[in-house]
Amino acid sequence: MEKSDVNIIAQHQVPAEGKKQRLSEYCRNIFAELPSRKSVKKAILAGRLLLNGKIGQTGDWVLPGAQIDLLAPAPKNGKIYEQTLEVVLENEHFAIVNKPGGLPVSGSQFRTLVNMLPYNLSPSGEKDVLSAPYPLHRLDSPTVGLVLVAKTASAQLQIGKLFAKRQIKKTYQAIVCGKIDTAGIIEFPVAGKAAKSSFARIQYGRSLRNEYLSWVRLHPETGRTHQLRIHLAGLGHPIMGDQLYGEEGKIFKGKGLFLAATGLRFQHPFHDEVVDVQIAPPAKFEKLLEREQMMWERAQKG
Repeated sequence: MEKSDVNIIAQHQVPAEGKKQRLSEYCRNIFAELPSRKSVKKAILAGRLLLNGKIGQTGDWVLPGAQIDLLAPAPKNGKIYEQTLEVVLENEHFAIVNKPGGLPVSGSQFRTLVNMLPYNLSPSGEKDVLSAPYPLHRLDSPTVGLVLVAKTASAQLQIGKLFAKRQIKKTYQAIVCGKIDTAGIIEFPVAGKAAKSSFARIQYGRSLRNEYLSWVRLHPETGRTHQLRIHLAGLGHPIMGDQLYGEEGKIFKGKGLFLAATGLRFQHPFHDEVVDVQIAPPAKFEKLLEREQMMWERAQKG
């Protein structure tokens, strides 16, 4: 499943008795990460300093009681993996890409989504452009589907806040073992934390190995690691291809995980419109159900 945050690494509350100063002057003395006037200026230009929750500018006045936050720097991407990704949506501030299954979002290896993004996305022309495109949430390596990527510091901040407030609605689709109920809500803890998922069955078919297979649409209400995989396995309907939570002999090894992030819906951070992106799951979903149904029908004929 996914994780996200606003990437704030340091915070400072201006004392009530503090005197009025420009942001570029005031911040020279408050963050260990910014020890010089030059480092403060670079942080402001990169959109890393927030004044009362908004991207700060050099000439902004810092008043008593104000809140100043320092964002983590965007990762410096010295490596570019030249492999084409499907870019589903892109503008000056953010993009949505379709991550292939088996590809980690980030990590120490060369073949990651992070290293592919500069090859596939156009540089932003905005003043607060990040040094490299920044994925705003995570998908497990075996999961295929939509990943939201920031291209500017303001997008990183504002969309990060939407994730933190659970205002980004995510849709997944999966093939699971067994004949699952028509619809339902799953609520039990994941790693000791409250977690909630809802599901609705799209269709089902027969299977020799599993008796039934079900195609489901899923909505995670929380964002715990492996939440959907754990919830469905706990319900007795593990996701097909799940090597961690599936039952040995029933999950069809070698065909990958049948879990896809197929939808993202959220309020555009800078315009009065709703961003609603939906994609179809991989063709293997339908092919698996058709193949299993055909094999079951043949077996019934003897």
